[in-house]
Amino acid sequence: MKRFNVVIPRTDGGIEMYPMKEWLRQHPEHLPPGLNPTSNSSHQLRNGLRRLGWSVQETPTEVRMLMPGTAGFETAIDAVIGGEHEEAESRVPDMSFTLEYQLRDFIAQNLTAITVQDKRLQLYVDPTGRDGIEFSTAVGLIDILAVDEAGAFVVFELKRARSHDEAIGQLTRYMGWVKHTIGKGREVRGVIVAKTITNSLRYAASVIQNVSLFEYEVDFRLKPAHEVPSKENIKS
Repeated sequence: MKRFNVVIPRTDGGIEMYPMKEWLRQHPEHLPPGLNPTSNSSHQLRNGLRRLGWSVQETPTEVRMLMPGTAGFETAIDAVIGGEHEEAESRVPDMSFTLEYQLRDFIAQNLTAITVQDKRLQLYVDPTGRDGIEFSTAVGLIDILAVDEAGAFVVFELKRARSHDEAIGQLTRYMGWVKHTIGKGREVRGVIVAKTITNSLRYAASVIQNVSLFEYEVDFRLKPAHEVPSKENIKS
């Protein structure tokens, strides 16, 4: 069964992806006339959006909807999350995050268990109480902005699947903004997290100080749970 997602390009060159029905429930102003995400199928909603001028990208496992005015982003979207012309091995089912925001939320929730250059991290919170998840800057949204135990800023750039060397440009732009604004006088480090780090990105990062590369793994296990508990272990 194919997934139906709405793709929202960001001003910093990245993208956000959301399940189509969920996104339409939150943005009813974009619903096609006479349709709603509760009673209509994903195929009906797709056709209705297409009639309103939305563009459609289809891969073997996914249908991506792009709102009018964003059709020129197809190439950028393919670079970030892959397209229907991906190599065959990339279509093999893999344990990875389906959407980029899932990876972001998982890392943000487990940030205190992560170390960068042997230093533990915590989420940055500015003086107004705004936290470092999708931290808004003059040069775009930082996926996660953290600080380490020594007081250095750590900028995260997240890629759900492959990460090409273009990610370095995004990351260093954010690092530069932090360095010249909220991070004056403090060290600024950068982190790129992806399912797969390409060799081109490794070469690019090798000549840039304070940039770390990480590949994530998702471990999914099933354990038997059919045994009936003994009386002394039954809780009321």
